[in-house]
Amino acid sequence: MHDVIPTIRGSDRYLLAISLACFAVAGVTNVAVGSVELTLGATVLAIAGVYCIARYAGSVDRRTLAQTALGLWVGFLLIASSHAVGLEAVGSMAPGPTRVTVVALTAVTWATLLSAIGSTIFLGFREYASPSPAENQVIDGDASDYFTR
Repeated sequence: MHDVIPTIRGSDRYLLAISLACFAVAGVTNVAVGSVELTLGATVLAIAGVYCIARYAGSVDRRTLAQTALGLWVGFLLIASSHAVGLEAVGSMAPGPTRVTVVALTAVTWATLLSAIGSTIFLGFREYASPSPAENQVIDGDASDYFTR
């Protein structure tokens, strides 16, 4: 009988989805209105998004986190190209109300930007804290440079 409960690899993806949603709502709320109460609410949502992305970063390995960060940056650059054309121009070409398309593009832009920044920062923290290759050898039991009895 096993002592460890098996977990599904990548089972904490919901944390990434929650952080994207928090960042999207916070970005749209902060851009759309000037009320202090809504700005404070957007700040709380952004903090919740950072917390979720930190938990996600702690639950995956470095390679997965690097791939996530790269994917988010590529997504941000793709969606940012719509800003170069103009959100209203893109909204007028898309089916449905222009205002809905503009708000959706703004939400996706904020979500991908803040998530890409957060995942990159947490990847940097992980890389900064990673041991050097010489330390890995000592940790793995290769103590050939040390006196042993």
